[in-house]
Amino acid sequence: MVVRFGREICGNLETAESREWLVTNGIGGFAAGTIAGMLTRRYHGLLIAALQPPLGRTLLVSKLEETANYQGQSYSLSTNRWTDGSIDPQGYLHLESFHLEGTILVWQYACADALLEKKIWMQQGQNTTYIQYHLVRGTEPLKLNLKALINCRDFHGITQTDDKQISIRKIERGVCVNIQSLPLYLFATQGNIYIEDNWYYGFDLAVERYRGLSDYENHFHAATFNNVVLEPNQSITIIASTEANPNLDAQTALANRRTYEENLLKQFPHLTAPDWIKQLVLAADQFIVSRTLPNEPDGKTIIAGYPWFGDWGRDTMISLTGLTLATGRSALARPILRTFAYYLDRGMLPNVFPDQGETPYYNTVDATLWYFEAIRAYYEQTKDDELLTELFPKLAEMIDWHKQGTRYNIAIDPNDGLLYAGEEGVQLTWMDAKVNNWVVTPRIGKPVEVNALWYNALTIMQQFAQYLGKSEQKYTQMAAQTAKGFQRFWCQAKSCCYDVLDSPQGNDASVRPNQIFAVSLPANTQISPLLTKEQQKAVVDTCARLLLTSHGLRSLSPHHADYQGHYGGGVVQRDGSYHQGTVWGWLIGAFVQAHLKVYQNPAVASTFLQPMANHLQAACVGNLSEIFDGDPPFTSRGAFAQAWTVAEVLRVWVLLNQD
Repeated sequence: MVVRFGREICGNLETAESREWLVTNGIGGFAAGTIAGMLTRRYHGLLIAALQPPLGRTLLVSKLEETANYQGQSYSLSTNRWTDGSIDPQGYLHLESFHLEGTILVWQYACADALLEKKIWMQQGQNTTYIQYHLVRGTEPLKLNLKALINCRDFHGITQTDDKQISIRKIERGVCVNIQSLPLYLFATQGNIYIEDNWYYGFDLAVERYRGLSDYENHFHAATFNNVVLEPNQSITIIASTEANPNLDAQTALANRRTYEENLLKQFPHLTAPDWIKQLVLAADQFIVSRTLPNEPDGKTIIAGYPWFGDWGRDTMISLTGLTLATGRSALARPILRTFAYYLDRGMLPNVFPDQGETPYYNTVDATLWYFEAIRAYYEQTKDDELLTELFPKLAEMIDWHKQGTRYNIAIDPNDGLLYAGEEGVQLTWMDAKVNNWVVTPRIGKPVEVNALWYNALTIMQQFAQYLGKSEQKYTQMAAQTAKGFQRFWCQAKSCCYDVLDSPQGNDASVRPNQIFAVSLPANTQISPLLTKEQQKAVVDTCARLLLTSHGLRSLSPHHADYQGHYGGGVVQRDGSYHQGTVWGWLIGAFVQAHLKVYQNPAVASTFLQPMANHLQAACVGNLSEIFDGDPPFTSRGAFAQAWTVAEVLRVWVLLNQD
């Protein structure tokens, strides 16, 4: 079992509230919280429903206030921090243990000699959450009192008033809450249900305060499940759903969830993989969600990260190999690749789909280029000639648009074959932090990783043209010119690559991790390698010396004047440090692959992944974080579960463990 905590973690509020959890439903909805049961973020709740899958995410059920009565003694199992700083109740003191069974969450509370177990999971494909209480042991019955606190707001929002339009009516085995004209159904498998009508004011949200945002919230008490009597080995399940008729057979629902996860692991081709890798296989599935299109009813996409990201083009293409191909689920990659092809416009893939379903944004230079690499990896594994034949004209169109020029001054410089991109006020690379009109790292010019990706795309097109019996000459010639021009990136004085060439300020010699892709990407070196073997080794060694940490690569060398070693504070402070020293977990994949390429030692390369195995027991348990502080001890920050971090660790682990 990868994640299991006893009282050493559970009984200490500081550690118990720092461990978060996540369950998902495959359509963009989720539930999240802390193992202490305390709300610390606006994104915590038992049901955050995707009303317009995979977006339109709305907080509907905030939490259950839980009290157990046993042998004449009352035990409060909930934990809350209020705006005056008080902790009341302190249910974490009764928390005996917490562990994961796959992605199913399991708490055990000790009340004298009684042991009460709580499980939480979601129904795949539905906005339905199950919260089950099971009396594992006891010498007499235990009574439960469960108060359902609800809300109805965009998951980015916050409720600090008490003026929502709410009506509640009893239905068979539960209540229907109509809140802001949206129906929410709460069911119980046993017990009495009472309609309530009062607000709980002033839940303190400590993480929001750390992020410089509004830090308290109110929730509405809609119903109480009262005097639920549990004999030993008996259960009650609370079911929260946007469906009027969800599966009320909790045991069947739980068995279905377990079977679903068992099937995920059966598809993973590495049966002898360590448990932490198998846990990542389950985590990988949490990011893959449905996105229905007119011509693709079974369309799929990838949520970039929880708790706040949607599906981003760049993140999807970077993540696709690790989340689908490495896990043995290549069939899922196909609809994802087709879904994004649907949104192709002027040779570009969208960067992000807005939450409210407006026109996608195309402010990215690299998402399109990562698309080529995703298709290459997919075809290498599947030899899907049908899809390659379908997509090749679109890929050729992308190359032509980049050659002639498209949005944001993205175009090939005919003098050196390198790709130029950028204009004032727009962030186009993955280093995309922007605060109001301030683009923190504009990188206008010829970014090093963009051109490594461009070269990679050209060599891929050369290979695809060969496979399909088409002329490859154009792509071969363009790739050769790009490879020759790429030598302009070499900075002899620093024994590494310039980060950007031909920017408005000249060539940028800042030591950043982007150069690692010039080594790691599997470009066709038969045309001409981008860097000599000596240069490749120098890049890896420079990144190892200045950028490598336990959980990824720093986004900027600590020796740079703009380096920020801590990520925190308000929006300006956070975004100002986002790519100025903050460590990015996903970059560990490219570093490990580059290290393997240069040093040819899988055993050594694999040691760089071990800290990620340990990280599964921190932050969002069973998952991997987006970013970390640049300074030791490299505390996790940002989104607590990030697709491309999980994907890249899985991808390179499989690479290192190929038969």
